[in-house]
Parts: sequence; structure tokens; C-alpha cells
Amino acid sequence: MKRNLLFFIAIVLTLSAFVKASISIKLDRSITVDSLGACQGISYQKGRIFLYGDREVGMIREFRMVNDSLVYQHKEVKLTQNGQDIINHPTGIAYNGISPTFIGNSIRLNKEGTKWRAVIYCVDWNGMLNSGSLDGNLINTVEDDACIQGARPEYVKYNNKWYVATADYGDHGNEVRLYDPERLKSASKTSEKGVLYKKFTCTPWVQNLHWIADKGQLVLIQNKIEGRQWRFTYIDLKKSIETGKQVVISQADEINRPDELEGFAFTGSPDQGIAVTSSRKNNVNFIRTQ
Repeated sequence: MKRNLLFFIAIVLTLSAFVKASISIKLDRSITVDSLGACQGISYQKGRIFLYGDREVGMIREFRMVNDSLVYQHKEVKLTQNGQDIINHPTGIAYNGISPTFIGNSIRLNKEGTKWRAVIYCVDWNGMLNSGSLDGNLINTVEDDACIQGARPEYVKYNNKWYVATADYGDHGNEVRLYDPERLKSASKTSEKGVLYKKFTCTPWVQNLHWIADKGQLVLIQNKIEGRQWRFTYIDLKKSIETGKQVVISQADEINRPDELEGFAFTGSPDQGIAVTSSRKNNVNFIRTQ
């Protein structure tokens, strides 16, 4: 009897190693935030919430949560230099408060979407917020020629060191790449020696990335099909780097929305966050994770 019990326990433990964790994401409510153009993402920075989009020019607006309301702080940054639209389609903000800040720009060069130009800009974040533009605050412009389709920078930590992660959007050959921020801030292109640290393959249609520091997890904010529907894929960053391909912890795609999910961030709580879309209405969505 004892031998049979031990055998049964061993079988259960073996099978459980192959069962992914279950993460459930539910939509609580949606609101419409104007003056963003098509919203492209969200950056949460210790209570400060930055939404960015591609209005008549690329721009960033600051908000705060007051009780359960998202309140505009009357602070806007136009991503222009000498009046010229520089970061016209912002697709990611890599900010951690101690390392250089980077903003991605993904530019479609043809209507078929087969040719892209991806650029990563190193900026003086505080100077930019104070002045309201890139004037005097654009430190470096980096051609992301190591990418396959688009740039979506986000800080992640691996082996106690910060890296700038970014991902591709297309339907094949997609990768998550980790760049050395110190090399990146002075490089002219990401293919230069020493800029790319590690990379691994991932599934298609990644719009943005979100790092969960206390769990070592990276969330791929995705569409189920090109430009449509919502998907959140939680991956183990360490195991993904070591194996060279994404190691999925859980995938949540039960929110049945047909629009284009663009970005997501937890907002100071492990179970509450905001997801943004490029829609003109209901573009800011409060979600709960279990």
C-alpha cells in the first residue's frame, strides 16, 4: 500500500510539472480618453501614468489615478524637435528611473507592411517632461536594424542587470531581444558589436512588453490576429533566454474585444492594471488579473 501511494504521488508531481499556471484577466470597465490620437501604449511610473499616441504628432500625456478615476494632469509632451514630428508613432517607453530612457518608433514604409523602419531614441526624460518637447532632450538616435519588424523597448532585469527588451510584431521569425542600455545609448545602430546581449523566439503580433519585476515575468501584449483582438502571454524571462525560445507560464485571451490591443501596465497593484487600444472610443480599459 505504501509503495502504491508513493508511486501515485510521484505521478501527480510529474504531471503537475507540465501544467501551466492559470491566469485570468477580466475587463472591469472602459472609458474614452481623447486627444491621444490612436493610443499606442502606457507607462506606469510610481503613481504617474503616461499614455502615448500618434495624434497630429507623436505625443505623451500624464495622468494619475484619483480614487477610481483617471485624471489628466495637464502635462503634454509633443515628440517634436524644432517643430518637426520626430517620434511620429511611439511604440514603447523603457524607463526605470536609474538608467537611460528610450522611446521606440515603428514606421511602416509600405501599405503591405512588409517594409519597416524601427528607431530607438535615447532621451532626457525629465528634461522632456519639463520642456514639453524633444528640443534639447534628444540624446541619441539609434537605427534598430537588428529587429525584424518594429521596436517596443521595455526595461527588464536578468542576472541582476538591467537590459532594454524589445520585440517584433510580424507573423513569422519574431524575436524578443535584449540590448545593453549603456551600449545602446551611444550606438548608431543595434547591429553594432556589444549592443545585442541575448534573444529568443516568440509568437506573432506582439504590440508591447510589460515587465513584472518581483516575479521575473515578461508579459507579451499581443493581438490574436494581425491588428485585432486581445492576448496576454506571461513568459519566464530567465528560462526563455536560456532555451532560446519563449517559455510560457500562462496565456490569457478571454477578453472578447475585436479592437487592437496596444499596451498594458499594472498600476501599483499585482491584480489591477490598465490596457489601452487604438480605438477612438473605449480606448482605456481597467482590468483585473487573478
